[in-house]
Order: sequence, then C-alpha cells, then structure tokens
Amino acid sequence: MPEDTREPAAQSLPDAAPGAIAAPPLQRVSTAYLVWLAVAAFGGSLAMMVPLSYSLALRIDEIAPGREELLGFVTGSAQFTYLALSPLIGLWSDRLRSRFGRRTPFMAAGAVLGLVAMGGIALAGNVLLVGLFWVIGMAGWSVAGQAIQNLQADRVPEEQRGRVSALTGVAVQVAPVLGIGIAYAFASNELLVFMVPAAVGVALMLLLPVFKPEGDSRALVGAGAHVTVKGLITSYGFNPRKYPDFGWNWLGRFIFFMGLYFNTTFSTFFYAQRLDLPVKEVAGVLAVIGIIGVAAAAGGAVAGGFLSDKLQRRKLFALVGAGIFVAGAVTEAFAYSLPQLIAGMVLMQLAIAVFATVDQAIAFAVLPDRAQAGRYLAVVAFAQKIPSAIAPLIAPFIITVGAGGGDKNYTLLYLCGAVFALAGGLVIATKIKSVR
Repeated sequence: MPEDTREPAAQSLPDAAPGAIAAPPLQRVSTAYLVWLAVAAFGGSLAMMVPLSYSLALRIDEIAPGREELLGFVTGSAQFTYLALSPLIGLWSDRLRSRFGRRTPFMAAGAVLGLVAMGGIALAGNVLLVGLFWVIGMAGWSVAGQAIQNLQADRVPEEQRGRVSALTGVAVQVAPVLGIGIAYAFASNELLVFMVPAAVGVALMLLLPVFKPEGDSRALVGAGAHVTVKGLITSYGFNPRKYPDFGWNWLGRFIFFMGLYFNTTFSTFFYAQRLDLPVKEVAGVLAVIGIIGVAAAAGGAVAGGFLSDKLQRRKLFALVGAGIFVAGAVTEAFAYSLPQLIAGMVLMQLAIAVFATVDQAIAFAVLPDRAQAGRYLAVVAFAQKIPSAIAPLIAPFIITVGAGGGDKNYTLLYLCGAVFALAGGLVIATKIKSVR
C-alpha cells in the first residue's frame, strides 16, 4: 500500500455539533510525521529524565549530603501532585478549541513551565525549595509529554502504531543517556547542569508543531464542550467491566512500572555504592553504561514495534520484555563490578524498550473512546505515574532492611523490582482478549 504523505487535517471535517467532540481521521501518516513525533518524544524525555536520573540526585547530595532517601520523597511528591492534575489536563486538552489544535498549546505551555522550574531548582538553597520547583517542573514536562502521546492516538492508525512506538521508544531510551552526558559536561556549574538539557529538550519538542502543525481544532470540538465538575470526577476512573481489556492493560502496566521504578529511582546512589565512587563521579559511569545500552534499547524497540506490526502479535512481546527485565534486574542485584553492572543495565534497557513499545500500542488499541484520547491516556498514565510516586516512597524502607555499615540493601530492592515486572507482563499476556 503506497504511503500517504498528507497529514490528517482537522479542517477537513464537518463542524462538530454543540457540546460534541470528534476524533481526527485515522489514515496513514508520512514517515516525516513519524520522525518529528520521535524527535519531540526525544526532547521531552531528555528534559524530564536528566533531572530524575542524575541532576536532582546531585543537587540533593550537595544540599543534604548522606540523605539520599530525600530523593525518593522529592520525586514521589511531584508524581502525586501531577496525578491529581492530569485528568483535568486531559479533559481540557480534549475540549480545547484553538487554531493551533488541541494538543500543541499544552505541549508549548508545559515545556516553558518545565524550563523555568529547572532554573528554580538550580538556585534553590534547601531541599524544600528543590521539591517545590520539581513539583512545578514535573508537571510541566509531564503535560508536554502527554500532549505528544495524545497526538499519536489522534493521528496514527493501528497498522503504524508499532513503528511509531518503536521510534518514540528508541528516542525515549536514548535521550537520558545523551542528556546525562550533556549535564556531566556542565557539572561544575549548578545552573547549566539543569538549564542546558532542559533548553535542548524544549527546542526539540517545539520542532514538531513548527514542521507538522496540528491544525485548527474548532472543527473537532463543539462550542459547548466544556469541562464540568461531573466530567472531571468521572475522568479519574473507568468501568473495568465495560472495558475489561483497558482495565487489564492498566493493571499489568501498573505492576510492571512498580518494578521498573524500584530499580531506577536510586540508580545514581546504587552505582556509587557498588563501584565505591563519589556521587558526583557517577554521571560519567552512567553515560558510558547508557551509551552501551543504546544499541540494546534501539534493537528492543525495533523488535517490539516493527515485528509486532508485521506479526500482528503484541502480547507475546510484552511478556518477553518482562522476562528480559527480570534477567537484567537479577544481574544488577548481585553485581559488584563494572562489567556485571553493564550486563545488567543492557538487559534492562532492552527489556524496557520492548515492553514500553508494545504496551503503548496495546493502550492505543484498547482505548474506550478515541475522541477522548486525552482523558483515557491520562488514566493510562496513572498506571505509570502512580508507581513512579509510590515506588520512591517505598524503596527507602526496602534498602534499609538488613543494611549495615552505611551500605543500603540494593540487592533486595532490585529483586523486588524483578518480581513486579514479571507479574505485570503475565497479566497483559494472559488477560487481554481483543489484542493478539
């Protein structure tokens, strides 16, 4: 089938009835559109994951040396705050009447908010202010990332969802690795270590609407489609009996990401302990390990995305990804040398890419209503955001079990992560019926 190089256009639709919301047309999009989506996803991941993976830990270590558990409380609090806001943002995004579209204004506003917050973190003089600015920054980056994902649900048809998930999956995996390298190059300057990766991320995100404008959304959204109190309250959930596959995918995703965040939140401190390095020197190690893992992540995303498109099999790849994650987590749990740590990280990078790529395609396929993609993808995001809020709050207690001599029990933490990841993959592989 020849590729249609035209992008779906909201302007071509008849005006929506008052109060109604229409879904944009699904037709094959051009390769260029997929590439710009991936570039935007790369920028969003770079902007948000560099603080989570490195610079927040560095800042907290400078302000409160030896109090690494504070990182979990800071990141967890920010995730909880965004969870409370995300349904409102999803509803508002679905209903936004704008000549720039429904998603683009949220992408731009979130990116700018995140950029400003990074400057606040860099200049903050205590952990409380760091936490406050990270709440703002996390909200901004998450809003921008959610807008990019909503565009995928709005525009990309089923037969291309695997490949767009593959491209964005590779971008999301590669971005933190390169971003940490950028941050490390400016490690001597507290302001630049936050601002440079954020500014690069914002610039890359905004290239998407510049080169592939979303189009006017006033033809999609009726004039009376407002956010109501009842709509907001009901947007926090869904009926799992009415939409069982959406519910099972949500649960499997939730469990898998609990395992993932157990094994990533404290990675900076984990490598510092296992390699007996100062926290400030870990960025170089993370960058080297990450670069090695890029090839594995790219291969995993391609296998999960393109092959699942070709074979029309999604659930098998989700289970394979969970199994590989277990192998990587167990390897990391008992690793005390750089080669062992590299092996474990490579396996985990591969696994995350496979699972996330395929599960994103599954999530798009089981959406209850594509016209309200913003609302339902906000609910899907709960399955990732709740674990990212809970796991950092639970992990500090796990790493203190049996700990002695100043060393934390990261072995137990990584094994817990492996159990959760496998359970999540099994739920998706065995319970979802409408997707192969």
